[in-house]
Parts: sequence; C-alpha cells; structure tokens
Amino acid sequence: MPMRFGFYLPNNGPTAQPEPLAAIARRGDELGFHCMVAGDHILVPREVNSAYPYTADGRFHGGNAAEFMEQLTLLTFLAGITQNIRLVPSVMIVPYRNPLLAAKILATLDVLSQGRLTLGVGVGWMEEEFEALDAPPFAERGAVTNEYLRAFKELWTSDNPTFEGRYCRFSGIHFLPKPVQQPHPPIWVGGQSRRALRRAAELGDGWHPVGAIPATPLEPEELAQNVAVLHRYAETAGRDPAELEVSMKAPLYDVSDAGAGPRRRFSGAVEQILQDVQTYADAGVNYIIFDIRGSDLNQALERLDWFAAEVMAQV
Repeated sequence: MPMRFGFYLPNNGPTAQPEPLAAIARRGDELGFHCMVAGDHILVPREVNSAYPYTADGRFHGGNAAEFMEQLTLLTFLAGITQNIRLVPSVMIVPYRNPLLAAKILATLDVLSQGRLTLGVGVGWMEEEFEALDAPPFAERGAVTNEYLRAFKELWTSDNPTFEGRYCRFSGIHFLPKPVQQPHPPIWVGGQSRRALRRAAELGDGWHPVGAIPATPLEPEELAQNVAVLHRYAETAGRDPAELEVSMKAPLYDVSDAGAGPRRRFSGAVEQILQDVQTYADAGVNYIIFDIRGSDLNQALERLDWFAAEVMAQV
C-alpha cells in the first residue's frame, strides 16, 4: 500500500474561521489527501505549568492564543462540505468528555460523514485543563482512557450495551444510531510511551506518534524499534500485528529551509523529502500527516497545492 498523507487544520488566527476552514478542507478533499486532523483543547488555563511533551523546553507556546474551536464540532461542520477526505480528531483527549456523550457525538459524526471518521485518541498532558473541566483525576488518565475506549466499543457494537467499570457504567439503554463503519471507526492511539504502545496494540487499530521535531525526533530506527514493540504487544494480546497501522504526525519545513546543522527531516529539496517519506515507509509508517498550516489562506492553499503536485504525485 502506498504512503497516504494528511494535513493539520488551523486552530487559531485568521484561517481558523468558517470560510477559510471550508476552503482548506475542500481543497484538501479535491487534491486527494487521505485525511485532515484537528487538535483538542476545550479551554486553556491562564497559567500552565504542566510540561508540554512536544517542545524542547516543555513550554506550551500555544497558550498565548488560547484559541481552539471545539474539535468534534469543527470536524462535523467540515464533514458536511467534503466528500472523501477522512476526519481525524488528533488527538481527542479521551477523559475530557463523558464517555456516553462522546460515543454519541462520534457515532453521529461517522453517520453524517458516511463513514469517514478515524478516531485519534490520547490521554492528555495538561493537568490544569483536567482540573478546570472537572475531569477524572489526571493521575488516573491512562486507566480512564482504556476504560472509556472499551465503553465506546460496547456502545458502538452491542444491541444491548452493558458496561460495569470503575469510571463508567451503564445498562438498560438504547444506543442509536450506530457508526456506519463496522465494527466501529478505526482508532489511532497517540503517545510515545510503552503504555501508549500497549494501548494501541490492545485497544486500537493503529499507533499515532509525533515525530521529526526536536522534542521527539523519532528517527526511522527508533520508530522501527517501537513498531517491533507494538507488534509484540499485539501478539501477546492475541491480535494480528499486520492489522495495526502507523500514522505519524510531522512538520513540513519550507523547501528553502536550510538552517545550521544537519538537514531536518522533511526539509530541503523535493527529492530529499521524497527520500524521507520512503525511509519512514520502510520503517513501517502507513500515513504521514504534515503541518502545512499557513499564516493566511492563500499560503495554506498554496502549500496544499505544492505538496500534492510535488510530493503526493510522485509517491
């Protein structure tokens, strides 16, 4: 299977408005991108001391803007104006939402998009946001996420959903409509830890890491090692490792980017970017989702056009 590609949707600034978002989504759909992804912050506390895992200094630089549309609402809006591109919450912080309500919103999104939802999930990192939302305890977020994912599957697949857990329980209910996709929408599990890999192997349909940035370089050799661990966990869980996909999020640096030091992955000439794509494909990656957001609409659309013509067309 050839590599498939996706892109980040803007979450703040002038392009995070209905008309620019619609134009970006439609252009990506027309160009044949596999998916588009939206991040998840319901709110940003004014003071954040939690360590952000995706910057070298551990600081959350997005806190100044603090502008985030609600993820699932945004994707539902874009589902109505696109035809083929898949819609990916990336990642949805599972403990933030009541599990029955989240399962219903996700099932609705899958129905309204005619089966185009891929659910990216994570446990979260911002303790202050957990506290503001009165979410389950931050320290228990991994166990909560595992349980909620099991509850989602029960709600999506059972004619008489019944669940008895520590954080969630239900019985004697109807849960309709079911998702279009059977048995349920694919679940991509984010995170780089061993626990995340185990979660992906036991409860997901794929692993969804972030790579090619200073905080998490995830060079192909390291990624291949993690994929081997993922496959061992899958075998232990009685699952076929071949059924698990790998979707990596990464930046796409400007073609003219030639900073000091070694060339960064996915920068430089088109041929070098294509070689990086092939290297990660050889390491086990099935999808790469690039951050090609621009500061204005024309820039964002030009980046989509350039990538489709210069990279996607040659893969």
